[in-house]
Amino acid sequence: MTVSTLPTCARMEGLPTEALEQVAAYFQALSEPTRLQILNLLRQRERSVGELAQLCGYTSANISRHLASLTAHGLVARESRGTSAFYRIADESIYALCDLVCGRIAHRLQSKARERELFLRATSRPDAPSRGANNRTVKRKA
Repeated sequence: MTVSTLPTCARMEGLPTEALEQVAAYFQALSEPTRLQILNLLRQRERSVGELAQLCGYTSANISRHLASLTAHGLVARESRGTSAFYRIADESIYALCDLVCGRIAHRLQSKARERELFLRATSRPDAPSRGANNRTVKRKA
């Protein structure tokens, strides 16, 4: 089944608890930084467990455990070739979701940086009042 023919749920609203548990499990599979690193590496091309382990800096057993979780949630697909297992992305839409989240985080951080900059500029003015030791406003001397 291709991504375009998959049934879609436009909204989470109204889903029964069992369905929400599946949604939570899906997001839980994405909540581990190593798994996100694996997905980023597989975005480039398919890779073997050993190659992923080397690139991530973990043991093959550790990477296999993460890949099992990603496979169970349909995010990656496994193919055996001789004594090696190769993994590829099974659901390309995961990148749209991850890119959306990354974009929202970047936007939030940019907003916070702007707020911080405005605050720092406002409090560093020579004529800006400051708080003294007794917490009363004190006019700064030029």
